[in-house]
Amino acid sequence: MMSNLAPIPELFISPDSAVKLRQEAGDLPSWDLTQRQLCDLELLMNGGFAPLKGFLSEADYNSVVSDMRLADGTLWPMPITLDVTEEFAEKVEIGRDIALRDAEGVLLAIMSVTDKWVPEKSAEAEGVFRTQETLHPGVNYLVNKAGPVYLGGPITGLQPPVHYDFKLRRNTPNELRSFFRKLGWRRIVAFQTRNPLHRAHQELTFRAAREAQANLLIHPVVGMTKPGDIDHFTRVRCYEAVLDKYPAATTTLSLLNLAMRMGGPREAVWHGIIRRNHGCTHMIVGRDHAGPGKNSKGENFYGPYEAQDLFRKHQDEIGVEMVDFKQMVYVQEKAQYFPRDEVQEGETILDISGTELRRRLREGLEIPEWFSFPEVVSELRRSKPPRARQGFTVFFTGLSGSGKSTIANALMVKLMEMGGRPVTLLDGDVVRKHLSSELGFSKEHRDINIRRIGYVASEITKNGGIALCAPIAPYAATRAAVREMIEEHGAFVEVHVATSLEECERRDRKGLYKLAREGKIKEFTGISDPYEAPQNPEIRLDTEGFDIDYCASQVILKLESMGLIRA
Repeated sequence: MMSNLAPIPELFISPDSAVKLRQEAGDLPSWDLTQRQLCDLELLMNGGFAPLKGFLSEADYNSVVSDMRLADGTLWPMPITLDVTEEFAEKVEIGRDIALRDAEGVLLAIMSVTDKWVPEKSAEAEGVFRTQETLHPGVNYLVNKAGPVYLGGPITGLQPPVHYDFKLRRNTPNELRSFFRKLGWRRIVAFQTRNPLHRAHQELTFRAAREAQANLLIHPVVGMTKPGDIDHFTRVRCYEAVLDKYPAATTTLSLLNLAMRMGGPREAVWHGIIRRNHGCTHMIVGRDHAGPGKNSKGENFYGPYEAQDLFRKHQDEIGVEMVDFKQMVYVQEKAQYFPRDEVQEGETILDISGTELRRRLREGLEIPEWFSFPEVVSELRRSKPPRARQGFTVFFTGLSGSGKSTIANALMVKLMEMGGRPVTLLDGDVVRKHLSSELGFSKEHRDINIRRIGYVASEITKNGGIALCAPIAPYAATRAAVREMIEEHGAFVEVHVATSLEECERRDRKGLYKLAREGKIKEFTGISDPYEAPQNPEIRLDTEGFDIDYCASQVILKLESMGLIRA
């Protein structure tokens, strides 16, 4: 297969027309795009999502969800939708334009709204991801983050989002096509990745390109990947460190600002279409490509070869030929990597799993040179120091009067006595005084308060400190959102202070429970408002019959067992 490297259509208008549209856009309803929507808009405007001309109409959306095709029959496996709040949707009229802006308010595009509808998200989850489980990150985003109303319509692009990092590594589809034309590359194999490259990856990509008689494009995703993945800044430094391990002038690196959905087989087809738009002729598709991990039964959401099977079925339509991902293993006797199926009986295979690599990084243990390049290991150690030097959050939750704040104070003193990292206590009452004084105690306001605490704790964690949080935090969904926010940067240790309601009432020095039972305090947790107890906290404490020092020591022991502190 030879690449057609002619330019593809973009959705941008001329700079002069853009100036005029900006002047006229002042009175339009404005929507500030989320991070995922920014990624989608960029690839819509620069042709990465060709043949799409904008966010999907309702007819296209329904057809994509059910049949992996646009309404006109064109293969397209992933819904590209503009989800908004009900409040914003009420301002929007069919047939009118809206302004699409980034988080700083910069006008990026005008959208002509042709469709407005409330999707059936359960049907979308089932159709696209084949599951309703929110353990799947794509479903979790759909259910817990995406707005309830979808807007569809064509886009007029004024300017792309601005990126301040790795500018020379960011290429639009047409820029890559021009680059390939200039170098005379006609067969290009793309390697999709969201992880650092180790020696096995370098071997398999080099072999794949050689067998396809093609040049190699390392095309990592730097938009949104799976929660918990290594940040793209670290990954790109790792990719750059590996580039000179390939034969000169055979390989290039370009960054793809894509928001992954972790949609397995459908995602593989989607990635193929995107790579075709970037001028590629081949693509490496691995086992469990874009797999989201395990479901509630501990099984992978998709079979290991489902993505390859679906890609192969549609590869003529995609316009990109699939290259099988060969599992490369290190053979000790030959001190070399070989495809797994070429290893002779009796030869010793050495391997380090992803879990084992994370453990070695976390505990500061040796990572052998046969597994990864020293330059890559050095970058990973810079961004992922041993766990005992990373920041973390201890999040106490329990009823009013359960002892959360008292235990958190005792824990703070013990951690400060040990030294090594700054410790910050974010007590519920203190936070309300300094960060949330304007909030009441409705469910909505309590949610906002907890999310503020979570945000501050995530910043402390990101910067290597210890955050101790002690709010009531009665709602499981809000606690889960805070966990996700913090686990991007470090460990989240949930401590359920499981003191009974009766004991909390007995201890009640402020008389709050009495006032709540008399109806003088509305929406009081445990009386007129529910407390959703954590199902699987890292530690559960029963304070009845145990002193505070003992309870704080139990948390210390847990932190030690998790490798977060050293005695």
